[in-house]
Amino acid sequence: MSGFALVVSDVDGTLVTGAKTLTARSIEAVGRLYDKGIRFSICSSRPPFGLSMLLQPLRLSLPFAGFNGAAILTPDMSPVEETHLSPEAARLAVELLEDQKIGVWLFNAHSWFVRDPLGDHVEYEIRTIKARPTPVRSFAGHFGRASKIVGASNDLERVAACEMAAQKALAGLACVVRSQPYYLDVTPPGTSKGRLVELLSGRLGIPREEIAVLGDMENDLEMFKRAGFAIAMGNAAAEVKSRAQAITLSNEEDGFAVALERYVLG
Repeated sequence: MSGFALVVSDVDGTLVTGAKTLTARSIEAVGRLYDKGIRFSICSSRPPFGLSMLLQPLRLSLPFAGFNGAAILTPDMSPVEETHLSPEAARLAVELLEDQKIGVWLFNAHSWFVRDPLGDHVEYEIRTIKARPTPVRSFAGHFGRASKIVGASNDLERVAACEMAAQKALAGLACVVRSQPYYLDVTPPGTSKGRLVELLSGRLGIPREEIAVLGDMENDLEMFKRAGFAIAMGNAAAEVKSRAQAITLSNEEDGFAVALERYVLG
């Protein structure tokens, strides 16, 4: 493929390895994009502050997105767009997750709150986003500015079942989708990773045919819909692979860099 002017990539499971590191080959591939005049940005389910360690190595100059598109910021962390769950939606999401015995996290633009600091995947998330949560007895005082609520559990079947239940219970009030098999993300309605693609396309005057995107999970499919060329990782979910125009190697095999080299850089 050739003729691309913009690449937008998911982060976890795509851009970084399972150890949450950028490989030298991936950094070099992004540098080669810039050399060819191709723009680049990232879109993640992480909170924006959990992406800060990637901005300098990737020499990011465009707006990027956290919270599955609910927060779009410039690289100096100035907000471009920011939306929140309604207090009602936040309360319902927490109640539903707790009823299903799934650990609950609540994020806003600057903080991460948990009730159980020893719960499933808390330590893993600490290593990922380089930040520690604030333990709370109740989330009630934080419903007013919740950007994302996460259900986290090692019981993957329970998370999958809860996704369907939450989508029904929160229809019209929130977007509910898994960002990993063990994470269920609840974000404001009408927000998705596709919003960053739309915003950059409009700001830069780049038509969708000249945009390539990369991802591995169902929450990346809204990016796929808004791009001219979608690349699924080798480790991607089956549904994601079926909706992509190309499939690369896994994130443990430098699949991100391989995809850029093969389909974008030529």
